Amino acid sequence: MTSMTRNLRKRLPAFMAVFATSVLLSSCGIGGLFQSDRSATTGWTYNDPQTGGFEVTGQPEQELGPGLVFIEGGTFVMGRTTQDVLFDWDNIPRRVTVASFYMDETEVRNLDYVEYLHWTSRIFGETHPEVYLNALPDTLVWRDPLAYNEPFVENYLRHPAYRDYPVVGVSWVQAAEYASWRTDRVNEMILVREGILDWNLDEQQGANHFTTRAYLEGAYEGLVRSNLRDLDPRGTGERRVRWEDGLLLPRYRLPTEAEWEYAALGLIGNTLEENISDGRQYPWSGRHARMSDRRNMGQFRANFQRGPGDLSGVAGYPNPGGDITMPVKSFWPNDFGLYNMAGNVSEWVKDVYRPLSHEAVADFRPFRGNVFRAVQRDEAGNVVFDDLGRVVYRDLTEEESQDRRNYSRADNIDYRDGDAASAIGEGRAVYAEGQTLISNQSRVYKGGSWRDRIHWLSPGTRRFLDEDAATSDIGFRCAMDQIGNARR
Repeated sequence: MTSMTRNLRKRLPAFMAVFATSVLLSSCGIGGLFQSDRSATTGWTYNDPQTGGFEVTGQPEQELGPGLVFIEGGTFVMGRTTQDVLFDWDNIPRRVTVASFYMDETEVRNLDYVEYLHWTSRIFGETHPEVYLNALPDTLVWRDPLAYNEPFVENYLRHPAYRDYPVVGVSWVQAAEYASWRTDRVNEMILVREGILDWNLDEQQGANHFTTRAYLEGAYEGLVRSNLRDLDPRGTGERRVRWEDGLLLPRYRLPTEAEWEYAALGLIGNTLEENISDGRQYPWSGRHARMSDRRNMGQFRANFQRGPGDLSGVAGYPNPGGDITMPVKSFWPNDFGLYNMAGNVSEWVKDVYRPLSHEAVADFRPFRGNVFRAVQRDEAGNVVFDDLGRVVYRDLTEEESQDRRNYSRADNIDYRDGDAASAIGEGRAVYAEGQTLISNQSRVYKGGSWRDRIHWLSPGTRRFLDEDAATSDIGFRCAMDQIGNARR
């Protein structure tokens, strides 16, 4: 029995387990619609070498990844909920639907990122030191020509006093690389935990290290402890874990803008059946940034700049209490259990920025930034890996896309807002270099930060920055797809 199965059983009361078992047994007779050991369409038995060894896992629900909380999807009005004081008109309200997903409970901490740097140095320090150098946050973002911020330059990232504070100085590209690294470390840990692989840290150097895709493609062997039993009569009697086993987790990634905004609002707390009793301007109910309950009356709900020169409150009664960032579990979580979805640091999201994205995107799981790719394979059909052990992807060709009904090209970043066709047909702007600050490398970041005024605490507000740039007030958190059921 895997730990996932054990965890699933722990969540069920004993009487529910008995009831579920009785229902399952009653449906396993001939002609039943569901049979756990037999195909409902062919009658052939599952997990039986005598009938070909087709395997069906007994654990269909994915495991909850470390650091994540479940965000139940639904419909909501994405975009402006407060006055557009800058008159940007880039967050026009539109109703969309977000699928259920998982999201980090907190912003990624300095401690988390330093762990990533340690691994990167250990694996690539001798063979590809540039990988470690490229992963380093820009600690110089703290410098100000008219402020004494050198203590933050020297201490903020690595000193233990700041280890539970959100990492900053990280670009969008670096955040995406961190999410990819985290996926592989979590899946490697699962295989070790389940007794399939053993630790072989001394042998992992350069390109020879565990990645989820390399393992699934058979390009990484590792130190095998006990493979799974292979029920296929053509096999050797044992096999590696496959994606079909449901044991490995999907990718950690940056949340889309729609996911981030939906999760930040946390409207589930104001919902009765399908009626939302009150809309929200912020990740909490009400139109103010202070607590209204008797115990915490007047306390600020987030870390932000209250006014000119006022970042921390008066000595002796500091509130919100942070002159810069604060620990990631400061203040109160929203109704999804997420901390600091307003204030502390703004956060990178996955989308490419366009002023009219809300108008152009899809109704379901809206996102701008798709570049459809395929895995690069050699003449023998094997997956190609680069010098760092990463899978090589290629953009789909025009020939591969031209016969599709649902898309016609690989790169869809400019689709319906910036490409030549939309500019001619709909009068949209073409985002040409030198004519605007907006480009296909402009990424959205959301939420107010420690240095922002209250306007930016509204989840509907949005800004952009080049994907290679970094600041002292932008951090990030990760998300993960939920595979399967829309409700947990």
